[in-house]
Order: sequence, then C-alpha cells, then structure tokens
Amino acid sequence: MKEIRSIDVARVAIRMAMSRREDEAVLKEKYGKEGIKVAAVDYGGEYINSISKIIERAVVAAKREGVVEDNHVGEGAVAGATHEAIMQLKDKAMGLNIGGKIGIAFYGEHLCVCAFFAVGMLNLNEVAIGLGHRSLKY
Repeated sequence: MKEIRSIDVARVAIRMAMSRREDEAVLKEKYGKEGIKVAAVDYGGEYINSISKIIERAVVAAKREGVVEDNHVGEGAVAGATHEAIMQLKDKAMGLNIGGKIGIAFYGEHLCVCAFFAVGMLNLNEVAIGLGHRSLKY
C-alpha cells in the first residue's frame, strides 16, 4: 500500500473543499476506504465578522463526522489549522464577502484544512484558497 504523506492529506482536504454537496458522500466513502477521515462545511458572509463562525463550523463538522475526537486536542488542532487557512485569505478578503467551503482531512498524524472561497461583492468575485496543517497523534 502506498504511503500517505501530509501533501496527500492536503490534496484530499482541497478536493473536499472544492466538492459539490452532492459529491461529499461519495468522496467520504472513497477516502474512508483508504483510512482518511474527511468532512466539509459550506460558509458565506462578511470576512472579518465570519472568522470565528468559520472556525466553529469547521470544529463542529470535524467532530460530527468523526474526523477528530471530541476533546480539546482534536478541537484545537482543527481550530488552529482552520485559522491558518482563513488567515491566508485576508489580503484578498478584507472588507469583502466570502462564500464557499471548508474541507477537512485527517490521516495518521496529518490534519489538513482547506478554505476555498469566492471573494468579492455583488457579482465581482475572485477565488482564493488557503490551507492549514497540524500534526495530531492520538
């Protein structure tokens, strides 16, 4: 069996963030067969006011889907990786609206969170992606 590295887990998180809602179950099953735990959650709103809400949604989704354990270690790892991912968007998103998805993947000691968002106002949008990684061992 092929070794799964942090870059491979990052690719899975990116794929989950880019997926359509109707594809999530198929991807969850596919990656589950490889031992990779995944979750995804949609989000939209004004960037600055949304930061804590995005982090909360990512933590809740990761716990709900069994990606991480329901304790401060798992929650903290997801919160930290999510914060890192959304901070990578700040130069584009400051003062604007965002809408898109957070993808989460965990395998071995690698937890990756991807923020994949349209950024803008009205119909004038850019696309931005941010990625956070944490090492987590249970």
